Order: sequence, then C-alpha cells, then structure tokens
Amino acid sequence: MSTDTTLNPRTGMDVDSFREDIKQHLHYTLAKDKYSSTDWDQYRSVVLAVMDRLHDRWINTQQSYYQNESKRVYYLSMEYLIGRLMDNMLINLGMQDVAAEAIEEVGFDYDKVREAEVDAGLGNGGLGRLAACFLDSMATLGVPALGYGIRYDYGIFDQDIEDGWQVEKPDMWLQYGYPWSVVRPKKKYTVQFYGETTASEDSNGRLHYDWVNTHNVSALAYDTPIPGFQNEVVNNLRLWKATSDEGFDLKSFNQGDYIEAVRSNLLEENISRVLYPNDKVFKGQELRLKQEYFLVSASLQDAMNRFKKQFDDLRKIPDQMAIQCNDTHPNLAIPELMRMLMDLEGLEWEPAWDIVSKTINYTNHTLMPEALEKWPLSLMSNLLPRHVQIIREIDRRFLNSIDISDDRDKKNRMRIISNEMDARVRMGNLGIIGAKKINGVSELHSDLMKKTIFKDFADHYPEKFTNVTNGITPRRWLRQCNRELADLISDRIGDNWVTHLDQLQEVEQFAKDEDFQSEFKEIKLSNKQKLADYIKDTMGVTVNPESIFDIQIKRIHEYKRQLMALMHVITLYNRIKDNPNADVEPRTLLFAGKAAPGYTMAKLHIKLINSVAEVINNDPEVAPKLKVLFLPDYSVSLAEKMIPAANLSEQISTAGMEASGTGNMKFALNGALTIGTLDGANIEIREQVGKDNIFIFGHTVDEIEKVRAQGYNPQEIYESDEELKKVIDQIHDGYFSPDNPNLFHPITNALLNQGDYFMVLADYRKYVEKQEEVEANYQDEFDWNRKAIINVANMGHFSSDRSIRDYCERIWDVEVNQ
Repeated sequence: MSTDTTLNPRTGMDVDSFREDIKQHLHYTLAKDKYSSTDWDQYRSVVLAVMDRLHDRWINTQQSYYQNESKRVYYLSMEYLIGRLMDNMLINLGMQDVAAEAIEEVGFDYDKVREAEVDAGLGNGGLGRLAACFLDSMATLGVPALGYGIRYDYGIFDQDIEDGWQVEKPDMWLQYGYPWSVVRPKKKYTVQFYGETTASEDSNGRLHYDWVNTHNVSALAYDTPIPGFQNEVVNNLRLWKATSDEGFDLKSFNQGDYIEAVRSNLLEENISRVLYPNDKVFKGQELRLKQEYFLVSASLQDAMNRFKKQFDDLRKIPDQMAIQCNDTHPNLAIPELMRMLMDLEGLEWEPAWDIVSKTINYTNHTLMPEALEKWPLSLMSNLLPRHVQIIREIDRRFLNSIDISDDRDKKNRMRIISNEMDARVRMGNLGIIGAKKINGVSELHSDLMKKTIFKDFADHYPEKFTNVTNGITPRRWLRQCNRELADLISDRIGDNWVTHLDQLQEVEQFAKDEDFQSEFKEIKLSNKQKLADYIKDTMGVTVNPESIFDIQIKRIHEYKRQLMALMHVITLYNRIKDNPNADVEPRTLLFAGKAAPGYTMAKLHIKLINSVAEVINNDPEVAPKLKVLFLPDYSVSLAEKMIPAANLSEQISTAGMEASGTGNMKFALNGALTIGTLDGANIEIREQVGKDNIFIFGHTVDEIEKVRAQGYNPQEIYESDEELKKVIDQIHDGYFSPDNPNLFHPITNALLNQGDYFMVLADYRKYVEKQEEVEANYQDEFDWNRKAIINVANMGHFSSDRSIRDYCERIWDVEVNQ
C-alpha cells in the first residue's frame, strides 16, 4: 500500500487534506464542533489526524520486517520518558509547517493545541529519557526494533512546592486517555506468580518441571507508533497493562459483597498502577519485583510468539532476536527465557543456556554498589519459585566453572546468590553471567565498571565487556526544542545534520563570523526571554534575560551536588552584600528536578534552595544582580524550555559517580558552556570541544581515591576557608531559616561531622575559582559566543544515532538500514 498520497483527507500530506481530516475527526469521532470543543478536543482531533498518516507506514514497516525475516531488537526498559509527542511526530513525518497552517485554518491555536498535551508518565529520569532517544534513533536508522515497557496508570508524581518543600501529588496523565496509543484487546499474555514447582519424569526419563497453583495476571498490550525521521519507518513501543485473569467474582457479587467481587481485580491491576513504588517496605519491594517480572514475562512471550510464527528451529533465536536489558531491572529475562525454553519448549539445559547467553545483553547504568538491585531470596522464592531454582542452577554451574577455589572472598563476590544469613539475589551478577555483552554508558564509566564493581567478572569475561557512550536525538533536542537555532544551522550548512549530526562540524567555520555570531546571540536571548516569560507567568518572579542563565536540571541527589551550586550562590550573595558597588555580571541560577519521595536529605536540599531564594530574591540590594529559583515539576517539556535558554550548564557531580549523563550533551548542543567535573560523558565532551571551551574543575576519580586513603578531613577545609566557613555557618545558624534555626543541621552535619562523602568541601574552592573564570569569560561576549558555537559544532559524537550504530555493531549484530 503506497503512502505517497495527496489530497486524501485521511492520508494526504498537504494542508487541505490535513485540515479536512482534523475537521472530520472533531465532528464524526468526537462529536464536537469548533464552538463546543475544548483545547483537549482540538488536540485530540489533531492527534487522530496524525495517527491516520502513521498507520499505513506502521503496518507496512511491520510487514517488511516479517517478509524480510529481519533480526529484531527487543529493548526492555522499566522507563520511557517520551515527553510530548505531537511536535516530534510532525517533525519526523516532515509536516510540522503543513500541520501548523492546517491547524490555524481550522480555527485552532497551534500553541494551545500543543500545550494541551500532557507528558506521558512513563519515566523518572535519565534512564527513561535515554530509552526514548534510542527508540527515535532505531526508527530513524531503520533498525527492526520494538520497545517494551509498562503502561503505568500514574507517573512518578507531580511535584508541587509548598512553603519551600516538595509535595508529591498523583501524576494523573491518563485521566483523559492517551490518543497516541492503540489498545490490542486480543494481544494478552498470562503472567504467573507464587505457586510451587513439581518435578516429574517423561517417557524418556528426562526430568520435567511444572510451575503449578500460580496466581495469574493478564498483560494487555497498548501500542504507540515511533516514526523515524522522514523515512517511512514506524517502529512500535508496546506497553503492558495489568488486568485480572480471573474476571468478575459473580458468587461474591450475588451474595451482596461487591467489594469482594472486584478485590482480586484491583489487586492485580496494582502491578501497573504506579511508576517506582517505594521499595523501603516489604510490600513495596514485592510490588516492584512483580513489575519487573510482569514486564519480562509478557515481553518474552510476545517476542517468542512472533519468532515461532516464522521459525521452527529454536536454535535460530540468537540470529533473529537481540534482547537488551536497560539496567538490572529486566535481568529476570535470563531465568525466564531459560524457563520458557526448558519447561515449555522441552530443551535440555545446555542448548537452552547457549541460546540465552547469545541473545540477552545488559546495560549497566551505575557504579554505586548500593544502587545495584539485590532482591531478598525469601521474597523471590515466594513470588517466583521456579526462577529461583533456575538461578540456583545458573549460580552452581558458574561457580563450578571458575577456578578460584583458593580465593573464597572472590568466589563470594561473584556468586549470584549471596552467601549470608539474609541471602540476596544479585541482579547485576545474574546479568553478567547470563548476558552475551555488558556495556557501560561512557568511556569513564565502562572503564571504572571493569576496575571496581565488576572487576572480578571483567577479569574472567574480558570479551563480554564493552562501551557504548550514551547519546541524544537531535530531532527533539535541537530541531524541535530550538527551532530558531536549527534553522540558522540549516541555512548555513543544509539540513542533513538532522540525521548525520557529525556534519555540525561545518558550523565551526562560523565561530568567529560576526553575522553568524549576531544571529546566534539573538536566538539565545530570545530563548532566555521565552523562559523568563514562563517564569513570570507561572511563578510571578521577574528574571533578567540579559543575566547569565546558570542552570542545573536533574534528579535531586547528593552526588549530583546541587548543594555545591547553591553554596556558590550564597558566596556571591555575601560578596555583593560586602561590596554592593562591585562590578559583577548579573546571574540567574535555576534549579529543577525531583527528589525521591523517601529521600529525606534530597528533599531538605530542595527546601534549602527555596529558603536561600526567598532571602536573595527579596533583598533589594542584591536582587538586580542575583536571582535563585527552583522551577517545580521538572519534565521533558520543561527541559525543552530551559535547555535552549542556558548559558552555563552545571554538570558538577562527584567524579566517578555519574555514569554518563545526557543533560550535559543537550545543553552543549544548544549552545551552553559546561562547568563540570571529569565525570561521566563530561570527559568525552571535553575531548570533542577542546579543553579551552569547557570549564573543568575539581578532584578526579584517582585524586578522590587518594584523598580518601590519606584520611579526608572536611573540618580542616572548613576552618581554613573563611568564605566557605561563613556559608556553612549561615546555613547552620538559621540565616536562611530564622523561624527554625536548626532546620538545616542535617545538611551541615553531613558536610562536617559525617565525612562529606560527596566531597563538596573538597571541591568548593576550585569550583568558586572556576566560576570566576566563567564570569570573566561571559563579559567577553565575542569569545563566549565563539566557544558556544564550537560546542554546538562538536556534538556530533553524542547523537543517539551514533549510539545505536554502536549497539548494532558491537552488541546486537544487526544491520542499519538507513
């Protein structure tokens, strides 16, 4: 079926067809007209018109994969932070301008239609945003891929700020439905929990296991199309919703107990109810483990079903399927695929293990041992008894295969099930033993992974470990969020960079061009004014768009060191107070991010940011030169407003603790300069843009290790640095919390009395000095813009298209078709 249609109101790519299709959907699908329709109705009618143009491409793409017997990539992730989709869909279809004109002709306001869309509540942070970028790139490169996730009823939470404190409220992103998804009522799989296993011999004397007396839940598929950039390819994101497998309890209902009649249904639907339940209590742990297995079981059943429609020989699975586990969360795929191959397909252990270990791959996203999942064996045994049997056997065979009998500690470190009273299943170890390839997400992270948390495994399996540095999609993170800059670049070098980001290097020739610089500067100022208008509209605060927009947006966590950025601002505040007539460059420091609901210290940091902002922003002597703001409810859509407006990108995590980061890439691509430590992808950014075009400071990983070994004493730093001492004393003594002087004692105690684990004091002075360089450089407008343009020009390496090419070549053995 051809998709090259015009003047067809359902599929035409011209203004007239698109306009008429919107009107038809508004009238016949939604039973509304332009007088009675709400913003949501108008948005939905536009979405339905876009979906009409995707459906042929979607169907044709899947048919071509089937007919060509293409090897497919199955990407398993607990999160997909896809943001709003309307602009992204239109850009990838090549009809954003056509749609804008058609929408206006219908009598709708394009911006209002766009703003009616809510961010999908499917992710929390970088892990989910990376997965979303990868989906875009896989479609753009024509990689036969399918993303699997969970269709959460509620996202992580909506963040309000009340009296400076984070307050969590339900993220009801589905309250009006989600028009980008198509439910597949017949695409259901049964997922088992609990029960027990029985063993019996078949006629050949082979031992066969059955998982019986289980509690069953159904996984219902919802599909969202993922179009590539103007290439007719539409891949699929399949999300699973938990539904009852038992139906309505008619007996209880007939006896007058309606609550009991639906209780089972409600409990089962809880599995997909909310993203990331609190895992600090037993019930929360159980629900999270249920979610992880629910994702894995439904996805592997779906993948196997697709495989068996075409092939009879199970040995072909590694040639037809590449399964990628995005972090440890989906690593239950290893015992689950073993169970399916042995218990359901009748394979012996050795051929089943050969298939599994050639099919499944594992991406690690953390260097912190405490962040690696370790499930209580007792919990997993109760919930997944057959899987624990398989994991025990994987563990036994692995331990027998390694010759380290004289090193008991090493053997204990490498076993999957920990050898302790409260035994735990180490999901990272399981992933390494069962996977074909294990990759880190930046050069530093991959190197440290092999030297630290997984050193024993890297020594044993050197061939398994590789690196794929993270990337970002230029379609969303430049073409969509910064249209003016994208157009300026295209005007000078053409628009091929949108799919070949390395071509941005041609922009470097304009770094000293006064005309280009002038346009570049005006675009940045325009983006800053838009953000200033947003802040005024939503927070009632006026900020100066001519000031340095110094921005730190990321999850609120001690290792990301929002505290150090805030301490620098207090230092600037004190300097202005001491010398009100000093010639300083006005600065606006903007924070955004969410703290996990149970992370007390991170939430206290948010309160401190808001308390400091309250003092600084209301001091008439200081406010014209310095502003501090915490923008609530951080999301992809808010990032799209903040990133193009940034002059300075804060990437200041403790060295060795940020696996990669992708915010650092997005800022640099949009013309911000980075101040950061040699951590994560900052190292590779410095290699690409040049050490003179980035502001690097602070202790390196090796230096931190040395300082710790010598005995780090933050008290000595506190006593020897008067500016630092004053800042900490102000926080401690209640200068920013006069009604509750003791409020921030946990923060100062962590710095001075509990070892300052994240080395804030150790890096403070170097950070302040580097910020002085920033200010001096910003005053040289020509040189600052030259450096910013060089940053933009050298971001080609950080395209998620390059990341996916690396996965295809180094891990998946899949050909890129575009």
